[in-house]
Amino acid sequence: MLMRTDPFRELDRLTQQVLGANGTLARPAVMPMDAWREGDTFHVEFDLPGVNPESIDLDVERNVVTVKAERPTRDGNAEMIAAERPRGVFSRQLILGDNLDTQHIEASYDAGVLTLLIPVAEQAKPRKIVISSKGEDRQAINA
Repeated sequence: MLMRTDPFRELDRLTQQVLGANGTLARPAVMPMDAWREGDTFHVEFDLPGVNPESIDLDVERNVVTVKAERPTRDGNAEMIAAERPRGVFSRQLILGDNLDTQHIEASYDAGVLTLLIPVAEQAKPRKIVISSKGEDRQAINA
């Protein structure tokens, strides 16, 4: 039987063991995310497959959102053939701009995806300013 060998596979495995399951420079994202703006709402989605929803902890302090989650470890009696999914507790932080309303963040977890909906703050939304003059004509300027 002909087997392909990867000379770097053992080095990669050893590096992961030494640096921990949170990843290396080659694999930094334990909690991959997508973020986008749709209208007056920012959407953020974190991939958290295999995580119990009760283990997810979401904190907001000023403009920093911290997400912590835990994927339980396997039974110690199991002989692992491949272990590519990180296990244990891991976290990720997002630093939000002042233009977002951290008081009204909505969070939901469905099918292994944690979704955050973060509204744009009222003071950051465009608004009209009425300009008055001594005459009878008034104009509105978009701000």
